[in-house]
Amino acid sequence: MIQSVYVHIPFCRSICSYCAFSKMFYEKSLVDRYLDALEQEIKSTYQQEKLKTLYIGGGSPSCLSLRQLERVLQILSLLKKEKEYEYTIELNIEDMTLEKLKLLFQYGINRLSFGIETVQQEQLQKMNRHHDVKKVQSVLKQAKDVGFSNINVDLIYALPHQTLRDVKRDLKFICTLPITHVSTYSLMIEEHTKFYVDGVTPVSEEMDEAMYWLMREELKKVGFAQYEISNFCKPGYESKHNLTYWDNAYYYGFGLSASGYVPNKRYTNTKSINQYLSGNWIKEIEELTKFDEMSYEMILGLRKLEGVAKQKFYHKFQKDVKDVFDYQAYLDRGLLEEDQNYLKIPEAKLYVSNEAMLAFVGGNNNE
Repeated sequence: MIQSVYVHIPFCRSICSYCAFSKMFYEKSLVDRYLDALEQEIKSTYQQEKLKTLYIGGGSPSCLSLRQLERVLQILSLLKKEKEYEYTIELNIEDMTLEKLKLLFQYGINRLSFGIETVQQEQLQKMNRHHDVKKVQSVLKQAKDVGFSNINVDLIYALPHQTLRDVKRDLKFICTLPITHVSTYSLMIEEHTKFYVDGVTPVSEEMDEAMYWLMREELKKVGFAQYEISNFCKPGYESKHNLTYWDNAYYYGFGLSASGYVPNKRYTNTKSINQYLSGNWIKEIEELTKFDEMSYEMILGLRKLEGVAKQKFYHKFQKDVKDVFDYQAYLDRGLLEEDQNYLKIPEAKLYVSNEAMLAFVGGNNNE
């Protein structure tokens, strides 16, 4: 059963130097047409399931006008929700007003995700971000005062010329904020970004790894438990929506370039705004074999620190993990470990987790 929805709002007031997601500059009339198309896609696809999680991402959903933001929320009011649900929206600090926060709360959004990235002003300028420490503090105080109690912030590390001391300063600052969750991302220099065009080079792999372990250690000191390779939370505040992905559960993806996973297939929507506006939403469909689904189960599930529950795998696929995949060599190398209940990546090997996941890709199977 499908219990989650992701909605993509691709518009931004400015384009971040590192961003490779599907995005475009805000233009009022284009946004209005896009929301019309989004409503049609949802109405034609959604099968009236009751949802446990909804997630509005981008782009910058918060760059919409107050009226357009309310239109998004009205469209999503068509979706039925379980009594206990998680409803997240991604926000840029510089877009936020008290009126927008009150509107989000009024429509039942109960989790906010702010892209802070860093509070080093020189780095923010290079990234084409337009907030500062005072604005961050002001917006998050307003969010708390409005009634939001579940707030995530995103941090990017391994920025050009960044030091361990810089990362520690970022961590020290965000830990003064009223937040319950931290998502961390190592900077990737990807094609079609300003950083790529400008020839920006990331920090060394050794420094990247040192920053990863530093963040893990510092966040643990102040009560943030790591539950996934890049995600940390206060007790009980795991991202239920992201756990949908890591648990290999079904979800709808609505909007430009959004991806979805429904029984026996994964699909990706078009990146062409003209195609999307004309109602040609889906660009690609991947028909899945049973082995494909089992591979996804392992690769995604191993991102969680607890790993993959072997009994759950058996109930889902009527097969033991060891009868499908040959991963003994990875156990021998210490890249994987298992007990009676779980197969997981040892904490000491989290930084090189991709090596362990190779055991569940391609021809490494006993099917």
